[in-house]
Amino acid sequence: MGQTSREATCIQWFKWQHLPEVVLPSYSSAALGKMGRVSELLDGCRVSGASLPMCAALPRSPSSGGVVPQWSIWGRDLSVSFRHTIDRSGHSKRPAKADLSRLVLERHYRVLVSRYPVLAVPTGSVGARRKEFDRRIELSTTLAPGAAYRADRTRVAELNQRELERFAARTGRSKALLDRARNVMPAGTPMSWMAGYYMHPQLYVAGGEGARFFDVDGNAYVDMNVADLSATLGYGIPAVEEPMVRQFRNGAHYLLPTEDAVVAAHSLGRLMGLPFWQFTLAASGANTEIMRIARHITGRRKLIVFEGKYHGHIEETLVKFDGERVVPEYQGLSGRRSEDTIILPFNDLDAVAAALESREVALVLTEPALTNCSLVLPDPGYLEGLRRITAETGTMLCIDESHTFSFAYGGLTRLWNLQSDFITLGKGLGSGLAFAAYGMTDTIGDHVEKHLDILHRTPGIGLGGTLYGNALSMACARAVLEHVLTEDAFNRISALGSRMADGIDAICRDLDLPCRAFRIGPRSGLCLTPELPRNYAEARLSMDFDMLDARRVFMANRGYWDCIVSAGPQASFAHGKEDIDGYVDLMHEFMKNIK
Repeated sequence: MGQTSREATCIQWFKWQHLPEVVLPSYSSAALGKMGRVSELLDGCRVSGASLPMCAALPRSPSSGGVVPQWSIWGRDLSVSFRHTIDRSGHSKRPAKADLSRLVLERHYRVLVSRYPVLAVPTGSVGARRKEFDRRIELSTTLAPGAAYRADRTRVAELNQRELERFAARTGRSKALLDRARNVMPAGTPMSWMAGYYMHPQLYVAGGEGARFFDVDGNAYVDMNVADLSATLGYGIPAVEEPMVRQFRNGAHYLLPTEDAVVAAHSLGRLMGLPFWQFTLAASGANTEIMRIARHITGRRKLIVFEGKYHGHIEETLVKFDGERVVPEYQGLSGRRSEDTIILPFNDLDAVAAALESREVALVLTEPALTNCSLVLPDPGYLEGLRRITAETGTMLCIDESHTFSFAYGGLTRLWNLQSDFITLGKGLGSGLAFAAYGMTDTIGDHVEKHLDILHRTPGIGLGGTLYGNALSMACARAVLEHVLTEDAFNRISALGSRMADGIDAICRDLDLPCRAFRIGPRSGLCLTPELPRNYAEARLSMDFDMLDARRVFMANRGYWDCIVSAGPQASFAHGKEDIDGYVDLMHEFMKNIK
């Protein structure tokens, strides 16, 4: 297979980094057949500093064990994100440090590594070498095959290149900050998601007000991502700011409770229907404590989660099914921790019933609607059936409303009258401050009180943390619950969400796209299939990374900050009709340009 210009540039990129040879994982034909979707798995690929054969042997069928002709690893589906840089930056020499081409290639390399971790040779500074590779990483294409709508790849790439150049030209101060930041922080950010989520050059923020934030170059952005639902209140909300400033002046934490904690817990009990509450710094911590309580009460070890889930950065939930067994979803995780986790398809009660039959499962942990793979709504009766089956088998049920709490007053628990043993809330209830909470039944609350983490030197359930339930967080929680998250406010943003979804549906009709809008309360987005998904396998068809990356930078250049690829745009408590209409208009313009 001859080397194309884009392959040559990819090779050049690897040469710049002086990467050692990387051999990607080999899979037997039998294993590939069991995994399914064999066309998404690569076998025997090699990356080296001198050459980069773009090939992969794929099985013809599980039974024959044969192979199909060689496929290019940088082929049409997998390497579209490189294409728009290749034609313009196929340099034979290393570009200058500030050259846009290099910045873009670097960003693409970062994203490539995040999607295909086995390629990630360096850790920390560029050139550091890792001694071993996780051979259980599944490789998948940029766009899952079978999506009903596939935007024109050439138009997407060309538009993306134009917009990236425009973006770089208007964010010079961010570029200067990045140069400084990379000397003290990996990727130039204090947390890896701030770099890994985005394909464009790094943006640095100066502040925010209402529905907008401002970068260090003075550009304003209407925030439709709302910091992945942690900023649904908007920015600089006086009703929250004033009590927090007052509390900070009096002391942010005492390792003792305040009246604000009592009031906040009462408010959550009335709102969510569970009487006892505990507070953590993030939903990851809340779900960790819920798992420990459930194991202590039931005497069982195992956990059930569902494909497409996200319940925080917890080893037991950062797992996937590789076709044979449950394995870690990321590198650096212990394979032993995944042995206690069962992964099932969402909306499949028969699978749940079969898994619970042995009565070895302590907890079923689920969102009421999947929100980290676009959006998957439950079938009618599914969640009620889940409650019935768990109750019959003595298994505890947790409804994780870290995301979905922002969809309705009292979350989907109140909207759909759901019953559970635990409820998880997070995202600082949309304030942006680091706190989360979890509720439990009175029986569980009594059990926890009898088995505190530290009580008269007697070991109890492993709960708590130094900054959990701190006075500043409790002041924020009380203010948010009393003054911002009212029923009228939720009704208003739900109407805005419907307005956005109606607009997206109108775009699909106008452009004759076989697509439709996602919709639930203030949340919407573009579903790339004619029918809404029922599970993760169907939902991932709408996660077109390249199209969404291009849409993000297109909108950023026009004053809107779009959602991350796994989520969807959401109306916040600070948005107005004009903000929603502006977003819909830009989406219409974008889709027309790439059709």
